[in-house]
Amino acid sequence: MSVLLASFLLIFLAEMGDKTQLVAMAFTARFKVSQVLLAVSAATIVNNFIAVAAGSFISGLFNVDIIKTVSYALFIIFGLWTLFGKEGEEEASAKVFINPFFTVVIFFFISEFGDKTQLATMSLAMKYNAPVYVFIGASLGMIAANAVGVAAGVLLGKKVPAHIVKRIAGVVFITIGIIGLIEIIRGMV
Repeated sequence: MSVLLASFLLIFLAEMGDKTQLVAMAFTARFKVSQVLLAVSAATIVNNFIAVAAGSFISGLFNVDIIKTVSYALFIIFGLWTLFGKEGEEEASAKVFINPFFTVVIFFFISEFGDKTQLATMSLAMKYNAPVYVFIGASLGMIAANAVGVAAGVLLGKKVPAHIVKRIAGVVFITIGIIGLIEIIRGMV
C-alpha cells in the first residue's frame, strides 16, 4: 500500500504545472469536460501501462527525441487550429475525421510519451518491483493532477469569455511547441 501512495504522490506532484496538465486545461476550451476527463484518463492508463510493463525496454526501442519532436509539432498545429479554425467548419471537420475523445487521447498520449512522469513511472516500477501498485498509484496521481487542470480550465471558462480562453489556449499550445522544439534543437548542438 505504501508503494501505491508513494507512486500517487510522486506522479501527482510531478504532473502539477506540467505541459500535459496545461493541455488538459486548454482542451476544456474546445471540448466537453466529460470528454476531456475520459480521454485524459484513457491516455494516462495506456501510457502508464506501457511505462510499467516495458520499463527500460521502451527507451531502447523508440527514439524519444523523435516522439518529442512530433509531440511539439502537434502542439503548434493544434494551437494554430485553436486560434484560426472557423467555429462551424472546425466542428464539422472534427466530426468527419476524428471525434473529440480520440483527438484528446491521441494528443495527450503523444505528449505524455517519454515525458518526465512516464519516465518516473518506469523508474518506480523498476525500484519497487510492484507493478500493479505502481500502475494504480501513478495512474490515479496523473488523473487527479489533470482533473485539477480541467477544473482550472472550467473555472477560467466561467470568468473569461470563451473566445479569449480559446485564444489563450492556442497561444499556450504554440508556445509549448516552440519552446520544446528549441530545447530539442539545443540538445542536438
